[in-house]
Amino acid sequence: MDKVTAMALAYGIGLGIAAFGSALGLGKAVGSAMEAIGRQPEASGKIQTAMIIGSAFIEALTIYALISPFIASLTFFK
Repeated sequence: MDKVTAMALAYGIGLGIAAFGSALGLGKAVGSAMEAIGRQPEASGKIQTAMIIGSAFIEALTIYALISPFIASLTFFK
């Protein structure tokens, strides 16, 4: 196996793990926020704002995992 094939395989597996972790994190965050809103409907605005900010941070990590192979391939295969 040459280094191009090894990198492609490693990045594919890594991106899959990152997406799976992101899905688990988002599911837990949104589920907990919905439970909190169900318990205290009057605080739904603050809970929803915090959930959206947290979801953006979780998604940012997944986007970094998606973009990093492209950046690495530009520097690694020069």
